[in-house]
Amino acid sequence: MAERFFGTDGLRGTVNTYPMTADIALRLGIAAGIRFRNGDNGHRVVIGKDTRLSGYMLESALTAGLCAAGMHVIMTGPLPTPAISFLTRNMRADLGVVISASHNPFHDNGIKFFDADGYKLLDATENEIAELVQNPDTVWPYPEPASVGRATKIEDAGGRYIVYTKSCFPPHMTLQGLRIVIDCANGAAYKVAPLALEELGAEVFRLGTSPNGININDHCGSLHPKVVAAKVKEVRADIGLALDGDADRLIVVDERGKILDGDQIMALCAQAMIQRGELPGNILVATVMSNLALEIFMQEQGGQLIRTKVGDRYVVECMRQNNVMFGGEQSGHLIFRNLSTTGDGLLAALQILRIMREKEKPLSQIAGLLQLFPQKLVNVQVQKRLPFEERPAIGEAISRIQEILGNRGRVLLRYSGTEPVCRIMVEGENEIQVAQFANDLAETVRNELR
Repeated sequence: MAERFFGTDGLRGTVNTYPMTADIALRLGIAAGIRFRNGDNGHRVVIGKDTRLSGYMLESALTAGLCAAGMHVIMTGPLPTPAISFLTRNMRADLGVVISASHNPFHDNGIKFFDADGYKLLDATENEIAELVQNPDTVWPYPEPASVGRATKIEDAGGRYIVYTKSCFPPHMTLQGLRIVIDCANGAAYKVAPLALEELGAEVFRLGTSPNGININDHCGSLHPKVVAAKVKEVRADIGLALDGDADRLIVVDERGKILDGDQIMALCAQAMIQRGELPGNILVATVMSNLALEIFMQEQGGQLIRTKVGDRYVVECMRQNNVMFGGEQSGHLIFRNLSTTGDGLLAALQILRIMREKEKPLSQIAGLLQLFPQKLVNVQVQKRLPFEERPAIGEAISRIQEILGNRGRVLLRYSGTEPVCRIMVEGENEIQVAQFANDLAETVRNELR
């Protein structure tokens, strides 16, 4: 299986190890700049980052490459991924760049791009850029000296994003009287997310808002929602919100401390949108990882669930192709296409808070819409990323399990787009059986791909 230079969410890896090195970032800046130069007009690119120590290094290298290619660079400092998507559109830039490894630990970092409309690049466009970067014989068509780009910083980028997210909340509503715990994962939203909620009137209890360059996602944020759950019960909050390092995903905790994943949140939001007449065709887009219960729920609502491969970019592409207004991932990426072009944790939180205000009920009373099927997820480190069909033992194991599960269960194998890992998911009605099937399949994969 040929390895793509870009993964499911841009380029990602361990810092100072290929491809997350300063020289690759420099070449990437040149290649992207050349690909997105807009004739004699514009040449503008917005660059944002999260709070990782390595962000400074990569920002400098990318900026140098982009300026060399003739792009004028606008740096925002630490801001959520969706904020850069918004600012790229809002500032009429030709390109947006985010330096972040999302939910990964600090020693990783990544680079992802948005086009002028605020959408993540298509695979074909990424492959064009990758070819320029990886080909040692590439001759760069540099512009004349007078056309080299400038680099500037804007100080009010966070304020612009806050104003935008607040505009997505009904103007006749406030959050007055609500107690909200928010965990920003010591990441990109550590300033803007609590401020937006406070400006709407909420009493906010902050977690994960003291970044030091190396504590991003460190036992905090959406990967560790039990931290928020404990705080919610301690301060008797109405809701807990857990963002990841770049704040494009959200996990929610109700007032009793129960953790709600992306599937449960999608069911709540989809039902509300159907009731308001805001979900054309009653169609929801999610990935192959979403629980079977979500698919059944949408059928009960007179609608349907369309599945895509894993990655919020693929969810968005499917939404655009089918004119669907809402979609997301079990991991907490939620895309409201009438409001944003990518997953936005803060914006999603405001939509959930809107539903709570509309129904005037605690979250625990309105969010229990799914009777989830037991799912077992197992990650297996692999040495080889061979097509599964080339390993008959894996195919036979999958067929055997699927035959037993029938149409009340699923088996899914896929390679991670960002790590040397095979992800295994087994879903069915019997939790003990599901766990045993997943572990057995994991052992087969280890033996076949080591």
